[in-house]
Amino acid sequence: IDPEALLAAFKRECERIPHDFRARLLPRDVFVALRNRWGEDRLNARLTPAHRSLMRNIEAEGMGEPKFISLEQRMADPTDPQTLQQFLREVGAALKTPVRIVIGGSWALALRSLLRHATDGIDVVDEIPEALRAEHALLDGLALRYGLRLTHFQSHYLPEGWSARVESLGRFGQLDVYLVHPVDIFVGKLFSKRTKDRDDLRMLSGSLDRTAIVNRLRTSASRLLADPGLRADAQKNWYILFGEDLPE
Repeated sequence: IDPEALLAAFKRECERIPHDFRARLLPRDVFVALRNRWGEDRLNARLTPAHRSLMRNIEAEGMGEPKFISLEQRMADPTDPQTLQQFLREVGAALKTPVRIVIGGSWALALRSLLRHATDGIDVVDEIPEALRAEHALLDGLALRYGLRLTHFQSHYLPEGWSARVESLGRFGQLDVYLVHPVDIFVGKLFSKRTKDRDDLRMLSGSLDRTAIVNRLRTSASRLLADPGLRADAQKNWYILFGEDLPE
């Protein structure tokens, strides 16, 4: 959960808090979770006097211990796409020769505003090119300063033909950056058993064209579907997402 988005929702709800106990309990628990995360001074600086007065009154009611206890645990500051672009510019400015990379995973979605959550790994398809991989001091320094590090994953987790559908993000100095198509990322994650990937699928399912997803499954996922274990994972994820059997 993005703390900034949670704060914005909290402020909206403060304008219309009803008398129902549970409906007052949630804003109270959000307030407590944000206060624990940021500290009282930082949170109060973001609130109006009316917000602070309302929360003092609600806390004085003695509503008991927090009931929405996962709020604080689930909060994470999302990395801004602008930060990644600055990271890429700094990498490209330091390279001596042209290098091409293809980014998949969460960052390829975040850069299209399809996903927003915290992640420190920039997933490059297959191997990180040698000319870039050899820049140990550069990459270690950027990891400390930006909180970002280049990682990689194998392209056999993507549907067939994915490489013909990549889209250019642009040229950053000596670095040419391409993004895996979001439908290919969705289909690839569909065959994963990781709950992290399932959560990404849940967030994406309302943003992507379902017909395009089904078509990609039917035309480009035969290799993935042929593996019984992967097929079982896809069937489970599809049922969780849509309450239906996986399309044949």
